[in-house]
Amino acid sequence: MQGMKQCAYKIAQSVLVVIYTAQGQVLLLRRTQGDGLGQDYWQPVTGSKDAEDEPWAQTAAREVWEETGIDVHAPGCELHDWELENVYAIYPQWLHRYAPGTCMNTERVFGLRVPPDIRVTLNPREHTAFAWHAWREAADRCYSPSNAEAILHLSAFFVP
Repeated sequence: MQGMKQCAYKIAQSVLVVIYTAQGQVLLLRRTQGDGLGQDYWQPVTGSKDAEDEPWAQTAAREVWEETGIDVHAPGCELHDWELENVYAIYPQWLHRYAPGTCMNTERVFGLRVPPDIRVTLNPREHTAFAWHAWREAADRCYSPSNAEAILHLSAFFVP
């Protein structure tokens, strides 16, 4: 597009969206890139803002759509801003994606409750597999501690 300047670097503000059912099943996605050490990298939906002024909820809805094909506005879907933010050091293997000197990321946490029969369509550039797990098992399977912690917050939203 003319007049639009594309940022060469990722913005160090991202969302983490825990997709779950009322029964406590959590959707995890396996990244196309592992941790560089041969381990699978399972996670909820994550992604960076496209612009500094992009609203958090818009980022969450866009990332869910891009990674899973789920429309957060579809019948039976409820997106909630959990009003939690994690600030963490960016993994060294991904620092090159950010502007020089950027080493910390702020991540806003959302929950997306979906019907149990929701269809998942992966973006093959980002993920190679998906799986539904009971929420505690999903937390244990996550590579990132902040991802696991976010999933453990689900206990506030339903009676396990």
